[in-house]
Amino acid sequence: MVFSWLHFAIILFLLGGLGFAVGPLMASKMLSHKIKDELLYTSYECGMVPHGDAWGKFGINYYFYALIFLAFDVDVLYLFPVAVFYPQAPGIIPFIDVLIFVGILGAAVIYFLRKGVFTWPRKIHIQ
Repeated sequence: MVFSWLHFAIILFLLGGLGFAVGPLMASKMLSHKIKDELLYTSYECGMVPHGDAWGKFGINYYFYALIFLAFDVDVLYLFPVAVFYPQAPGIIPFIDVLIFVGILGAAVIYFLRKGVFTWPRKIHIQ
C-alpha cells in the first residue's frame, strides 16, 4: 500500500477530530476547582439562596402547550420547502397534497379545542 497525501489528510482530520473531542474534556479536568463544597451540590437559583427542593410540581398544561407548539412549529417548517417548490410543480397534485396536510393540521387544532387543551385553569394549586 502506498502512503499518499490523501491518507495523510485523513489521519490529520481524524487526529484533529479526536483533539476537538478530548481536548475540552481534558482542559476542564485540569483547570477545574478541586475544592468540594457543600454549596456545589445545591441547585442554582440565579445567585439567590435556594429554598425548598428542586422537585416542585408544575401543571401538565405547561407541557401540553410546549408539545403543541413544537408539533405545529415543525409542521410549519415542512411548508417552507413546499412553498419554494410549488411554483415549479406540474399539475394540481402538489396543491391537493398541501391541502391535505393543512387539513390534517386543522383537524388536530379542532381535536385539541374539543379536548379542552387550550383552556387554561384559573388557579393552579402547587402543593
